[in-house]
Amino acid sequence: MHAELKNLLAGSPTNWARWGEADEVGCLNYLDQNAILRGIRTVQQGKVFTLQATMCDPNGDPMWPARQQPQRANVQDKSTYRDGVSRPFQGGLEYADDTISMYLQGTTHYDGLGHAWYDDTTWNGHHADTTIGSMTHGGVLPIAERGVVGRGVLLDMARHRGKTWLDADETFDHEDLTACAQQQGVALEPGDILLIRTGSMARYRHDPKAYADKLNEPGLTYRPGIVEWFDTMQVPNLITDTIANEVLDDPAVPAKLPLHAALMRNLGVVFTELAWLEDLAYDCALDGQYSFCYIAAPLKIVGATGAPANPVAIK
Repeated sequence: MHAELKNLLAGSPTNWARWGEADEVGCLNYLDQNAILRGIRTVQQGKVFTLQATMCDPNGDPMWPARQQPQRANVQDKSTYRDGVSRPFQGGLEYADDTISMYLQGTTHYDGLGHAWYDDTTWNGHHADTTIGSMTHGGVLPIAERGVVGRGVLLDMARHRGKTWLDADETFDHEDLTACAQQQGVALEPGDILLIRTGSMARYRHDPKAYADKLNEPGLTYRPGIVEWFDTMQVPNLITDTIANEVLDDPAVPAKLPLHAALMRNLGVVFTELAWLEDLAYDCALDGQYSFCYIAAPLKIVGATGAPANPVAIK
């Protein structure tokens, strides 16, 4: 059995049983009524930004390489009426219909807390057998039923470093996040929903082939103190414009994707990946308002490990 993650994270904080042994939403519990109202009070201008990436783009959609591209197809349209396959309703009304086949995490999405694990144990101490066939604990449904509303803060790491987008394997940690917030003039507060822009989605749309040729996206990396920082800041939801919310490979770290283990599996931080942050980030750079009301909910899919979402930021 691989022991690198277990050894790396030995002694780091967990929130298991903090909200009861049956809890399936983890740090979203920080988003109580006061936190929701705090988020609503950030609205000053009436500007609305939707944060889902477009799907079924002819040039392809960014996603984990093991997943297949979403496939959308018309099953009824004007051609089926012309061919006699479909018949108009009485009076002449016709309509189009279509289907989609996709990985549920093949676009902007929320992960359930049981999505990733090590040592045969998922969030809150449940055995990994709860993932077999259908998620019986730690799936995305409890998150979808609860919804996510609070004060969102965008940290634009690309602009902070004077770049259109970060390099393919560029890393940053909690100290860099703090420095970015200070430069932007926004105060990070416990319970903030954290959105981090690396520019990766823009880099993908600019040149999908170059993006795929060097997939090791920029992102958070494991460093001493980072888990404690997320715990102290009571981050309920981590949102990035990357595939994995963390750098895929860091030569300085002896395990792959350690923050999935440390933050999702141990602390209960909910992950949202592949968000489109370009429009929001551009507007924040213009008006200097980097905090806003964040609202999101994934689709209510029973037994699913994750589900698509179209989050909304209101400034």
